Amino acid sequence: MATQRRLIGIVDRPGPDRDALAETIARGEFAVVAAEHVDDLPRETVMVVAHARAVPAQEWPSLAARLPTMVVSESRLDSDLLKAVDAGMVDYVVEPLRHGDILRRMIGKVIDNRRLADEHERDRVNLAELNETLETHLAMLRLDQQAGGHIQRKLLPLRPQSIAGVTYDYWLAPSLYLSGDFLDFHRYDERFSVFYFADVSGHGASSAFVTVLLKYLCNHWLGEWDGRQPEHLPSSWLGKLNRELLDTGIGKHATLFVGVVDHRERYLHYSLGAQMPMPMLVVNENIQVLPGEGMPVGLFPSVEYPNLGMELPSDFRLWLCSDGILECLSGDTLDRRLKELERLVLASKDLEALRGSLALGDVPDNDEDAVIQRAPGYEELPDDLTIMTLNGFGDDNA
Repeated sequence: MATQRRLIGIVDRPGPDRDALAETIARGEFAVVAAEHVDDLPRETVMVVAHARAVPAQEWPSLAARLPTMVVSESRLDSDLLKAVDAGMVDYVVEPLRHGDILRRMIGKVIDNRRLADEHERDRVNLAELNETLETHLAMLRLDQQAGGHIQRKLLPLRPQSIAGVTYDYWLAPSLYLSGDFLDFHRYDERFSVFYFADVSGHGASSAFVTVLLKYLCNHWLGEWDGRQPEHLPSSWLGKLNRELLDTGIGKHATLFVGVVDHRERYLHYSLGAQMPMPMLVVNENIQVLPGEGMPVGLFPSVEYPNLGMELPSDFRLWLCSDGILECLSGDTLDRRLKELERLVLASKDLEALRGSLALGDVPDNDEDAVIQRAPGYEELPDDLTIMTLNGFGDDNA
């Protein structure tokens, strides 16, 4: 079956010149129809070849908007041709009867260029519609993330809190609306308080879901504890949480530090799972990294976590930081950044002082409204950043 020839409309005054032009174009792959006015051309016309003298200057833009248009003339100095060019007609051929091959090739190029322009315009419109849909979905997702971040922050304990002479405080900055960092502390009774500090792998919604599970499980296990053998509680929690994360099959693991403060004996029972950086104890202007090591929680089955402990002096400050703080420290190696962190901790009298010494950029203070309104979260931070302090017992009589 023969392919239908594309119809080219010629707009010119009737006469032998127009007939010759039609014959020249028809020698190629095109069908030709001639008319004195563009309105007389059939609807099937795919392109117009118009003589410069046949179209008033003010009508060229509207003609080109309707159909792909080429101008022909017998002279480059034709005033009508110059007017067409001034009106924006850049496709033209001079002496078309002498350059028939060029004329036909130019007609094909003009048609192809218009087709490509139309396709690009359709793509632009489709892309604009897709972008609008995407923006709508992103706005909905942002609202969900903001609501989730608001709920997650409501799960955090009030700060600061003083429990039997020990003041708990913290600062948590999510890199997104939702955080993989989490912490909590509770008074168990007059003798014990229990706390934990967690950093779930990754950040965002999936990691935040694990922190909600962590909150629920730890509250449940604390309710089951009878207050005996506090030295075994931290390692027991880590072991049970390790099994829970493996059983869920969600592919998430965490680093954790769990502690029990014996306020009567002034003693810290603790266990840890790959905590990085290690907690730091500051006493009398000296800093000590808490000893011990343990496997990450949620990676390996049948892991036994250590039972560790140390006496707490009458005046101490215990610092815990998530690994996001390492991104805010100078130094080109991990060891140098850890040393820098120890230096800054030793020089900081409180949490606000340490926060002020970090390279945080345009990060606001711990204000929930600021967190919710930013998009997204603390976007300057490459990772969630959390700092927690325990300060005691020197304020007993304060």
